[in-house]
Amino acid sequence: MSQQDKPASNMTVDYLEKNWAARESWRVFGIMAEFVEGTERLNSIKPAVSIFGSARTHADHPHYKLAEQIALQLSDAGFSVISGGGPGIMEATNKGAYFGKSPSIGLNIQLPNEQHNNSYQDISQTFRHFFTRKYMFIRFATAYVVMPGGFGTLDELMEALTLVQTGKTRKMPIILVCSDFWSGILSWFRHSLVTENMISAEDMDLIQVIDEPSQVVNAIFQYYETRGFEPSAAELEVQLNL
Repeated sequence: MSQQDKPASNMTVDYLEKNWAARESWRVFGIMAEFVEGTERLNSIKPAVSIFGSARTHADHPHYKLAEQIALQLSDAGFSVISGGGPGIMEATNKGAYFGKSPSIGLNIQLPNEQHNNSYQDISQTFRHFFTRKYMFIRFATAYVVMPGGFGTLDELMEALTLVQTGKTRKMPIILVCSDFWSGILSWFRHSLVTENMISAEDMDLIQVIDEPSQVVNAIFQYYETRGFEPSAAELEVQLNL
C-alpha cells in the first residue's frame, strides 16, 4: 500500500509516533541542561546536609518547628542546608537555614499540585525532572536528615539507603527524626526485611534515629571527626558513576 493509499487514521498515528520520538530525543538535552546547571550552581555549597519532610505540615505543627530548629543549628554549625524548596517541612528547613550563618538552598520541582517555592532561599534551583533533582540531593550531601513525610519523603529515604547500601555513593549519616513516627517502618524493616533476608541485619546500621536538634548536629560531626567532610579520591570516583 502506498503512502497515498494509507487510511488517514494510520497516517495520523505514524505522524504522532515520529513526532513523539523526536520530542523524546530532544528531551535528553533538557535533562543534560538540568544536570549541568544544577551542578554548577551547587558546587560551592559544601559541606551540606539535605533535609526532607512533608509538604503538608503547617507552620504551627511541632514537626515544622523541630525542622526549623535543626536547620538553624546546622546552618550555624557551618553546613549549607538543602531542602526541596516548597512548603511544609521544606519551608521550615529553608527558614531555619536562612536565618543561620550558612546558605539555605531550595531544589524546587515543577508539579501540578502542592509545590510552590518558599521565600527563604539563598540559592534556588528549579527542576522539571525528579531524578535530576534527586541526584543533586545525594551528590552534594554529607548527611541526610529525614523528618516525617509521605511518599516523596519515603522515596528520598529509600533512594539514599539503596545508594549507600549498594556502594553507588559514599557512606553518610542517614538520620530519622521523630522516633514515634518511624517506629512502625523500622519494626517492619527488622521483622520482615531482615527476617526474610531481603536486607542484611547490618544494613540497619545505616540508619540513626535522633530526636534532639543538637544531637543531630553532633552525630554528623562525630561521623566525620576522623576523616573530614571532603570525599576521598575513591569516593569522588564513585560519585562520578552515581
